[in-house]
Amino acid sequence: MSRRQAADRFGVSAASAVRWCALDRDTGSAKATPQGGDRHSHRIEAQADLILSLLDSAGDITLMEIQARLAEQGHRFGIGTLWRFFRRRNITWKKRPHTPASRIARTS
Repeated sequence: MSRRQAADRFGVSAASAVRWCALDRDTGSAKATPQGGDRHSHRIEAQADLILSLLDSAGDITLMEIQARLAEQGHRFGIGTLWRFFRRRNITWKKRPHTPASRIARTS
C-alpha cells in the first residue's frame, strides 16, 4: 500500500505518513523522540560545591541570600532553580520536627 493510501486508511495527513516513512528510513524507527525534560540543571550542578559550602558556612541562610551570593560571583539562578537543587538532595529549611497527629483534636 502506498503512503497516501495508508494515510487515508488511518485518518492522518499524507504529509505525516511521508514524514514517518522518512524517519523510519533515516533512523531505523518511526518511534517518537523523547521531549521535554531538564536541559539546564547542569549549570547549577556545576556550582554544587559552592552552594553547599555557603549552606555549611551559614546554616541559617535563605534562598534569596544564596541567590545574592551566587550573583556576586557571576552565577545567576532563580529561586525555583535553587529550590529544586536542594529538593534533589533532600535538604529542607524546616526549623522544627514534624508534629504527630493528635488523637483527640484537630491540629490545624
